[in-house]
This record gives sequence, structure tokens and C-alpha cells, in this order.
Amino acid sequence: QVRLVESGGGLVQPGGSLRLSCEASGFTFSAYAMSWYRQAPGMGRELVAHISTAGYSIRYSDSVKGRFTISRDNAKSTVYLQMNSLQPGDTAVYYCYAPALTSWGQGTQVTVSS
Repeated sequence: QVRLVESGGGLVQPGGSLRLSCEASGFTFSAYAMSWYRQAPGMGRELVAHISTAGYSIRYSDSVKGRFTISRDNAKSTVYLQMNSLQPGDTAVYYCYAPALTSWGQGTQVTVSS
């Protein structure tokens, strides 16, 4: 079955960096676009970044543009989210999502605090 497993979250100080990973299994990863979403406490889930199958088409939310970078390694069935210049407003649970499969990972907590 489709499985998405995120890792790499944690506690970081403002201005710091984290790299999230999402390892996929149960489907042909290279054939599917992938996304990262996040959900802050009391808020809805919002799209952070999206990447096409081969990585040639990428888009970001305005709130993370210039600070976050999405990438993928199809040989490893993994999608990444490099997060730099983190701010307290980036605190959320981050989810990996395969839109065409409507499948979500379990999420990984990112907390930005001094």
C-alpha cells in the first residue's frame, strides 16, 4: 500500500535550518508529483511547496519563497524540504502529500523558538 514517512523535524532557533525528508513506498514514486503541506495549531493545512515528477516544475507559497527548497531523488523514492532562515511563524506539523494518490504521511513537527 502507499506509504509516506516524514522525518527530520525538531526544535530549532529562529534563523536556523532543517531538512525534512519523506520516503515513499508502495507506488512508482517517479511517476507522481509530490507536495509538502503544513498545519499550524488552530489553522488549516496549507500548501508549502510542490514538485513535478522529474523536478522541472516547482512552486512555493509566498510565505516560504526564497527560504525553502523542495527537491526529490527518484532513485531513493524520497522528496526533501530544505528550510532555511526559519521563523517562529514556520512552526507547524509538516506533511508529505501525493496529490494524485490523495495520500498523506503522518507528519513531522517543526518548532521554531528561542
